[in-house]
Amino acid sequence: MAYRRLLLPLTGTAAGEAALHTALMVARIWNAHVHCLHVRVDARDVAPLAGEGLSGAMIEEMMAATERESGERAGRVHALFERFVQGLDVTIALNAESALRTEGPTLSFESIAGREEDVVAQQSRLYDMAVVPHPEADDDVSSSDALHAVLFDSGRPVLIAPRQPPATLGTRVCCAWNGTAESAAAINAALPWLHRAEQVRLLHSGGYQRRGPGVEGIRAYLRWHQIEAEAVAFQPQTREVGAGLLGAARDFGADLLCMGAYSHSRLRQLILGGVTRHVLENADIPVLMCR
Repeated sequence: MAYRRLLLPLTGTAAGEAALHTALMVARIWNAHVHCLHVRVDARDVAPLAGEGLSGAMIEEMMAATERESGERAGRVHALFERFVQGLDVTIALNAESALRTEGPTLSFESIAGREEDVVAQQSRLYDMAVVPHPEADDDVSSSDALHAVLFDSGRPVLIAPRQPPATLGTRVCCAWNGTAESAAAINAALPWLHRAEQVRLLHSGGYQRRGPGVEGIRAYLRWHQIEAEAVAFQPQTREVGAGLLGAARDFGADLLCMGAYSHSRLRQLILGGVTRHVLENADIPVLMCR
């Protein structure tokens, strides 16, 4: 089992460039194809939002302005992709068929119109994993439409890239375990990484555990897959479970954290905070999440 197809939603930010580096690292490890997808705003979606009281000419002008701005943004994103691949020893594929016939990692780029959250979620279902840029430092994590679309609506794991490209990836892996279906799904999605890793550590805590099997249960499960993992309890920091989890991963020298996302409802996490939200906003290593 390996990751062969990766989807990377691109928006043209600095975080997007770091995600390109991260996705290419993954592609080199697994000889995979990375499809970079930019979803530009469809001007036709603006008309229903215009509301009553606007003339047809005003709506047309608004749609034209949206189309112009969307095209300019798409141009900047494509330019970012072109700058990134320049001089790289990697094949640029024109389509999926040509990528399939190529040895080694490949990249491709596509820009299409639509609603980003819908397009990304639907397209991700055709890939082994989505690589998503880190939420911008000055943005609330709840505004990351592509990230939440993949987590909630794709049925696929998502790898959140750090703000800075990692030096290594997947050699020392931490798995957060709290007995939930989400954490079980994350470990299942991470099995290729766990087989490849030099060391694997299961992080658990009384304050993090939910109803479900304890850490020894998932440790025994991994043994059936010939994966020997060390179980280590971590302590929340200043009552913040997410900070304790990230601190434990940092102490281990992890270059990948695997965890379930939103064991509580997303609304509750956005209002009250939560482990998922803290990790999304503060992780400085790649994080593989499943919902």
